[in-house]
Amino acid sequence: MSADSPREVGERIAARRRARRLTQTGLASAAHVSYATIRAVERGARRPSDEVIEAIAAALSVDATQLRTGYVGTERRVHQALPELSATIAGYDIPQGSPTRTPDELANAISTAVVWRLGAQYGRIATEIPSLLGDAIRYAHAARGAEQRTAARMLAAAARVGDAVAFKYGARDLSARLIDLMRWAADRTEDPLVQAATAYVRTEVFFTARSHAAGLAALEQAIDVAPAPSSRSEAASRGALHMRAAVIAGRDGNADAANTHLEHARQLGDQVAREGIYLGTAFGPDSVRIHEVSVAVGLGRDHVDRALRVATEWTPPVGLPAERRSGFYIELARAQGWAGLQADAFGSLKAARAAAPQHTREHPWAREVAGSLRRFHRADAEALSHFAHWIGAV
Repeated sequence: MSADSPREVGERIAARRRARRLTQTGLASAAHVSYATIRAVERGARRPSDEVIEAIAAALSVDATQLRTGYVGTERRVHQALPELSATIAGYDIPQGSPTRTPDELANAISTAVVWRLGAQYGRIATEIPSLLGDAIRYAHAARGAEQRTAARMLAAAARVGDAVAFKYGARDLSARLIDLMRWAADRTEDPLVQAATAYVRTEVFFTARSHAAGLAALEQAIDVAPAPSSRSEAASRGALHMRAAVIAGRDGNADAANTHLEHARQLGDQVAREGIYLGTAFGPDSVRIHEVSVAVGLGRDHVDRALRVATEWTPPVGLPAERRSGFYIELARAQGWAGLQADAFGSLKAARAAAPQHTREHPWAREVAGSLRRFHRADAEALSHFAHWIGAV
């Protein structure tokens, strides 16, 4: 339990809200909680639950620890949810009764969870995903006729949401099982775009195993069977696979393959023309620029100038998903650290935290850069110490 009184927490929330020029009604809407809850919390009449404090923090673009000292609710809730999530998918290929939600209710709940995934709201996901995924599995078995493909699409999306939590919090075996479930569902959609999205996510398995050459081969195989890019969604699907292939080729030290795939992604990004979310994956010219930084960092210190050049010419727009913006700043911080730009690296880490605090806190590269800065950078020593403690680098 936090040592902060409800009044102290409420005052911090009110101050942050006013700094962002939000009314209580506006904050309630952005956080998806009631106006009465915001009003009671701000005047100290109610101690906000973990879920409420995370929702308010996300709406204010701050970390929950800035509202409640020593907050660890996200990690606790995620780790509590992982065993239940594992049990939920243990028999995914076995019919287990009827879902508790109607198809429309299930579709809406999964759509909301996808938004949480893109926004790196892992605490919210952990609260809902075991039940949500259980219903999606039951619906996939109960559906009949053409509805079976719709149910399978929903299950693939729900499995991807669950994988996001498992992968980010280090449950690698569970993540691999969720990807297997996603592949099982994708095959039943008979939709090549869903299958392409699944191949994109499956790359996590190869990253984890450091089997980069095999991961590149798997992605190139997926590109070969992906639909021709005759529509925006087809171009985005193929472009996302090329982006992912460029990154894993970079991790493999294969600069030629990385550059080739990045150029294909760039051309498809230009064809798509505007950034968007396609079957749960962000793609467009901005995402391609972010992946150029990722490729440069993956290739190593000799390619630092390339990463820095992208950041000099461009910054991610606020409209991009929070997790993607956070990833950009984390990888940029690594490049800046290599280049001896410690103050810039710390600024990038803070930008990553502002974009997606939960994602930043669980990212091993963010922790690595923060630890290095704390050891060797003397400016902002107190702020760096606070950040390093927050991220677990000490």
